[in-house]
Amino acid sequence: MVDVTEKQPTIRSATARGFVRCAPHIVAALRDGTAPKGDVLAVARLSGIQAAKRTPELLPLAHVIGVHGATVDLDVTADGVSIEATVRTADRTGVEMEALTAVSVAGLAVIDMVKGLDKSVSLEHVELVKKTGGKSGTWVRGE
Repeated sequence: MVDVTEKQPTIRSATARGFVRCAPHIVAALRDGTAPKGDVLAVARLSGIQAAKRTPELLPLAHVIGVHGATVDLDVTADGVSIEATVRTADRTGVEMEALTAVSVAGLAVIDMVKGLDKSVSLEHVELVKKTGGKSGTWVRGE
């Protein structure tokens, strides 16, 4: 584990995204709110926020930091569900892993909620898209 004792706390944020690919009948159930297990997007949103807060329990070398803000947005598209999570802190190390974990677990929650309708649902393209703060400053994918 990297020692961050000497680092000064700064405001930091990270945004990640991912995609859950679904068949058309799953997309229809998501749009109509007819998935058998209930409100898929609400459960996924809460799962992602909880995951951000519990990242150090899942990744043994991740630092325990204060997650001061976490949003998880889900959007049903023609091909599935796009997910974007932003996590914020004022701490000694970044929240990239928390944002990536939030997206991953939100995606897994979607899969769990619809797997009874179709086993071929998949989580794809989980990636960091932006981070701010800390010694390295701002980073944006593609720049």
